[in-house]
Amino acid sequence: MTPITKVIVEKDTKINPIWIMRQAGRYLPEFREIRKQNQNFINLCLNKELSAEITLQPLKRFNLDAAIIFSDILILPYGLNQKVEFKKDFGPLLGELDLNQISKIDEIDFVQKILPVYKAINLVSNHKLTKNKNTIGFVGAPWTLLVYMINQQSPKKKLKDNFFKDEFLINRILLIIEKFLKIHIKNQIDNGANIIQIFDSWAGLLEEKDLPNYVYSPTLNLVNYVKSLNTPVICFPREIKNYKEFCDIIKPDVINIDYNVNPKEIIRKIEIPIQGGLDPKVLLTDKETLKKEAIKYLDIFKDHPYIFNLGHGVLPETNPEMVEYLIKIVKEY
Repeated sequence: MTPITKVIVEKDTKINPIWIMRQAGRYLPEFREIRKQNQNFINLCLNKELSAEITLQPLKRFNLDAAIIFSDILILPYGLNQKVEFKKDFGPLLGELDLNQISKIDEIDFVQKILPVYKAINLVSNHKLTKNKNTIGFVGAPWTLLVYMINQQSPKKKLKDNFFKDEFLINRILLIIEKFLKIHIKNQIDNGANIIQIFDSWAGLLEEKDLPNYVYSPTLNLVNYVKSLNTPVICFPREIKNYKEFCDIIKPDVINIDYNVNPKEIIRKIEIPIQGGLDPKVLLTDKETLKKEAIKYLDIFKDHPYIFNLGHGVLPETNPEMVEYLIKIVKEY
């Protein structure tokens, strides 16, 4: 059993495994080399050899406990034939959403369109570098994908004014998203992913009254589905106000907290294993500050099953040496 699985299954508090959101990517010079030659981001995610190579880059450098596949949550709308592109210094741009068109897509076409993602996971999970480590697959949560598909770009702090106007459209799309997320999850697990993380990056945009409809209900369906495949599931409902309520309703195996959360509050209220919390910006400071902040989390969670991670993805301007130092702190704790 790998360290992460021991924390999840056995609630082991003697170890602190570590992996980092966005560990495969833009802060690594070897990734930037590949990216220079591959301008189209979606095509890069759909190149099984390069995607596998990028996934393994951080494991070649660092003593991490898991590989997380190099892909994107927007591979789902892409698989549903919605246009997805990434514009430099802007982020994702999605095409018009045609409900008739996405309603006609069948499972075979969807899987065929994004098949290289599963082949990359297969390459990674069978690689010697991931022996005794976890291979993490992931999806966007239904709400977050709905936001991108209707908003057609990152909402940052604001949804389109008429976002909620067509309730029929929203409910239809949520059902389609859920159906294809299950297909996407199963294919990742069948190809060697032994943990699934569900990223709800825009959960924090919702008012309390809308959480049951858009977050709790669809996420619970997904979590139960992952569990039915005997696979642990980590949830990251970023910037949600009430992590305890989320855990009580959805019952993930692990909850990932963001950096705005007070870890002392969390440990008082939540019994399941916890992951993450450290502000990625701390990696942009100095070694002394990094050590102090990392030890703070390790101390708070020392008697609680805890997987060390950040409260969001590692930032592009991060020095890889700081990542190496962070891993050393965690491993020697």
